[in-house]
Amino acid sequence: MKTEMSSVQSSDLHIEMLQLALEEAQKCTPSPTAFCVGAVITVNAHTLLKPLVLATGYSRELEGNTHAEANALAKVRAYSEEELRQLIPNLPENTTVDSILSQADIYTTMEPCSIRTSGLSPCANAIIAARLRRCYIGVGEPDDFVTCEGAQRLKNAGIEVIWIKGLEDKCLEVARAGH
Repeated sequence: MKTEMSSVQSSDLHIEMLQLALEEAQKCTPSPTAFCVGAVITVNAHTLLKPLVLATGYSRELEGNTHAEANALAKVRAYSEEELRQLIPNLPENTTVDSILSQADIYTTMEPCSIRTSGLSPCANAIIAARLRRCYIGVGEPDDFVTCEGAQRLKNAGIEVIWIKGLEDKCLEVARAGH
């Protein structure tokens, strides 16, 4: 079920980030029982003209039946303080991963899941726990496996949800690889 939320007549930047997420999704091993999804986490670094990509992820990339958004978040959380300083020049002392994530956005090719048939924690919950600012979504999750309410769950938690227009068909085509 798609709810009415902010929608963007996609700027070049948002299309570029969503295309990067699509490239990630295309790395997925296709499955008849799961979607192929890609995600990109960005943060605005004041010294750059466009957001800095902190991490990318795709479905089933990491061990344990993992999803794209959770994988990207896991990669950011795995950075050492030194690695963060290399990524983000002039990072203030004592800056934590959590404080960086609270200023970050996520681009995902498909609406973050709100329920997992595997019993694992849904991606919407992981995004909420990370306190990301915004979630840019390429396409709503179709009801192939479950009824998804991820976007509404994010909105209810105070995360801005933005539907990117223009790549919906491509996001669905990639997501359904192997179906």
